[in-house]
Amino acid sequence: MTTESKNNEEELSAEQLADEIVQQAEEQVEEQHEHAVEAISPEQERINELELALAAAQSTVSDQKDSVIRAKAEVDNIRRRAAQDVEKARKFALEKFAGEMLTTVDNLERALQSIDKDDENNKGIIEGVELTLQGLITSLEKFGVKAVDPQDQPFNPELHQAMSMQEVPDVAPNTVIAVMQKGYELNGRLIRPAMVMVSKAAPSVDATA
Repeated sequence: MTTESKNNEEELSAEQLADEIVQQAEEQVEEQHEHAVEAISPEQERINELELALAAAQSTVSDQKDSVIRAKAEVDNIRRRAAQDVEKARKFALEKFAGEMLTTVDNLERALQSIDKDDENNKGIIEGVELTLQGLITSLEKFGVKAVDPQDQPFNPELHQAMSMQEVPDVAPNTVIAVMQKGYELNGRLIRPAMVMVSKAAPSVDATA
């Protein structure tokens, strides 16, 4: 036998040996796997099934819990908005009625201003008008109607309507110097601005003139 033939036989034997070792290892792994499968008892299989079912149920409960929380938040928002709407309706339901009553208040006040208070014959009329006016004002105040009378106060464009402006000595500019018609608020909401006359600054004098 030549040296080359001998080497080929040795290489072949080594390959066969390697193949046998791999095959034996695979057989051992397969055998261990079969033993492991056989080792799982029916009780363990049932436990595994229950654990999977429990995990699925927990996931479902978590999703449903989120849905319930979102639904509750939406209901709370609806209730809050409804309560706010009811409160607004309660506060301002009398706005139109109050506006009509203010015309009567204005007329009674004008009557008191125009009547001759020095005439004794008018004494009873004056008292009757004053009592009627005071009763009407008291009734309006019970329902949140409040007068805005800014005499001698700084002009506020959010509450007052300037009808004219006039220079007045020793009076700061932008001051209400006369109230032609009082304004009114309903529960803090302006329903009629006060009509006023406002002071203005005197024109600047050019020193070079």
